[in-house]
Amino acid sequence: MSNESTKTSIGAGVGNLQIQQLFKVMVDQGASDLHISVGTAPGMRISGEVVRVKVGSCTADDTKRLVYQILTEAQRSELEKNLELDFSFGVKGLARFRANCFYSKGAVAAVFRQIPSQVPDFDALGLPHILLEMADVSNGLMLVTGPTGSGKSTTLASIIDRLNANENGHIITLEDPVEFVHSHKNCIVNQREIGVDTLSFANGIRSLLRQDPDIVLVGELRDLQTIEASLEIAETGHLVFGTLHTNSTIQTISRIINVFPADQQEQIRTLLSFVLQGVVAQQLLPKKGGGRVLAQEILRMTPAIRNLIREDKLHQVYSQMQINQEATKMITMNQSIKKSLDSGIIDAETAMSYSNNPEEMAKMLGMDK
Repeated sequence: MSNESTKTSIGAGVGNLQIQQLFKVMVDQGASDLHISVGTAPGMRISGEVVRVKVGSCTADDTKRLVYQILTEAQRSELEKNLELDFSFGVKGLARFRANCFYSKGAVAAVFRQIPSQVPDFDALGLPHILLEMADVSNGLMLVTGPTGSGKSTTLASIIDRLNANENGHIITLEDPVEFVHSHKNCIVNQREIGVDTLSFANGIRSLLRQDPDIVLVGELRDLQTIEASLEIAETGHLVFGTLHTNSTIQTISRIINVFPADQQEQIRTLLSFVLQGVVAQQLLPKKGGGRVLAQEILRMTPAIRNLIREDKLHQVYSQMQINQEATKMITMNQSIKKSLDSGIIDAETAMSYSNNPEEMAKMLGMDK
């Protein structure tokens, strides 16, 4: 997107700008995020880079006016009281958005994330079918991890949508806020938003087992209480999906275990070795010429890997992931990145900067000599 085309699309100075105009340009230009902050023009993240909209810099009055255009009275009060606010909303005929409003330098600021109106189709996303095989179980825990903006919610939504279409059961989600809206298909779907439908993750997760679920999505495993409850739900015969902000599959397992006190960790390792079905760590890499490509590390639970988790030998899991990959369909992050590099989608500099094991990547690229 050129700055000039944005200016033409909006055709208004910042003083006359309406938030709906920014949302429209955001959707038209395929921006993932809209940033509103005092002292600068609104910014839109396109293909991973923030581009300013040429309408002049926002004053504190401008940012407040723009943000308050989409807040209810109750949301305004909550923002002013708590100094931050999370929520999601839809704009008819356009898209859904996830919002985080906050204060910066004493002025109102906000970031809006665009969520497609339709749940993305699994095949259209080009996701590997091994993810559906991993989810084709009656119980257990499946995790999708990665940094903010890596597409975790999109991947999970597409898997949940497939299960919704092909299973007959009850799906419950706990989200903060609700992003993709699922309709009832073969399954009954109840989506609960923190702060709207339940007061907290802790409250929502506490009552889950009394709601007769088959499939549960916990938006984020953010603390010991949420992780402990998710493991319990998985152990009692339910399929649980969740996300963490971790950068690799092995780091994810380590994070879950280390959340617990030292005297509980052996018990948690044993439990995790039984209930964990798989971990997918992902990130979005900038493509040559614009756009982004998905890189995924996929860890499946073979008997050998379950044993390594039980015996506290996580350092051996990485090499185990690389054994018989044709059969297991496992892949490391470096292997996934290298595939995009070999296909000419990304360059070597991107491959090195997004690698979670640069030393190994340098060897793969022959740069260690």
